[in-house]
This record gives sequence, structure tokens and C-alpha cells, in this order.
Amino acid sequence: MIKIKKNWFELLKSEFEKDYFKTLQAFLDDEYATRTIYPAMENIFNALNYTAYNDVKVVIIGQDPYHEPNQAQGLSFSVPENVDIPPSLVNIFKEIHDDLDIDPIKSGDLTRWAKQGVLLLNTTLTVRAHQANSHRGHGWEEFTGQIINLLSKREKPIVFLLWGSNAQAFAPQIASHHLILKAPHPSPLSSYRGFFGCKHFSKCNEFLIKNGETSIDWH
Repeated sequence: MIKIKKNWFELLKSEFEKDYFKTLQAFLDDEYATRTIYPAMENIFNALNYTAYNDVKVVIIGQDPYHEPNQAQGLSFSVPENVDIPPSLVNIFKEIHDDLDIDPIKSGDLTRWAKQGVLLLNTTLTVRAHQANSHRGHGWEEFTGQIINLLSKREKPIVFLLWGSNAQAFAPQIASHHLILKAPHPSPLSSYRGFFGCKHFSKCNEFLIKNGETSIDWH
């Protein structure tokens, strides 16, 4: 199950030896053998594999993978090419348009962002078909918390986009030299409470440029 490129694997290898992760792995072995689980096992760690530790400029934390067929690909908020764009991502694209006056590409495949240094990390990395949050509380939260801790320790500043209460729970772990931007979740249920108008994408790029980094092309 552990298919992680060397840079992240070296940083996280001690986690794989801990009891919580061994318990998680046994749980996942059974789940993948007996149920329909998303994403495909080889895609679980795509967020880490697309964006190396030293290349991370921005972190966008999601909740858990999409739980309907052909959607989840191991990147938060992202779906493969030619799959209908989910409502939360529609709202993200709307805010990008309103904030930066650009029209994002009409594709929900966000690997184009991941390759620029945007770590698209879900809190829980797997889910049962049709059952949101079904793998919550089995150990993933401890694992992703360690990823946030590792990024927090990095000297080079990072922008953390924390949308919704689940993502914002990580804020206390993040060192003060990084930029933390908080807003309600972009879901249609909450986006009107302050996600629209948050201007996180322009604020993110301003911070990156100020700290000697290239900005993100949010198209």
C-alpha cells in the first residue's frame, strides 16, 4: 500500500512503524478486500507523490476523498479529467475568477496546481463508496497531522489555506512564520458565509512573491 516517493518516505518512515499505522494498514487491507474503497490503492498518496516536501509552497487541506465512482484521485478537491466538476470546486473556481479576474481551465483535474507546489492533502486519505467520512477515526488523522508538523518545521515559508472547521483544527500545529488563511468551506452549504470574497488566492500569491517564491498560476 505504501507507494510514496523517496523524499516523503524518508521523512515519514518512522510513522509506518508505529502501532496506529499498523492498525490502520490492517483495517485498509480488509476494507479494500471486502468493500469498494476510494481512491484506488495506488493513488492514496498522490498528494505527496505530485508535490515533494521541499517543493511545497501552498497547502490546501480537504476532509476526505470523494465517495462516488470515478471521482477520487488522491488530491483534495480534485477529480480526473472529463469528470463533472463537484460543487465545492465550482465555488473555488468562482472565487478564483472573482479574486484574480481569470477563468480557470474547465477541468477538475488539479494536478496542474500540484505540480507547481500546491499540496492537495485530505485529512483522511481513503473512504468507502457512498459513505462520506467512513474512514474517519482509524488513524489517518494522526498521519496527516504529522505531515503538517513536518511542513511547519520547514524554514521556507508556506501558505496554508484552511477552509472549514476540520482544516482549521490543524492551525495550532503551524509555526508563526508561515501564512495561515482561514475561511468557511467552499461547499454550497457554507461558501456564502465568507468563502466567497476571502481573496485567498491573491493573498497567497502576494505572500509567495514577498518571500522570494514564484506565484501559483491558478488557471
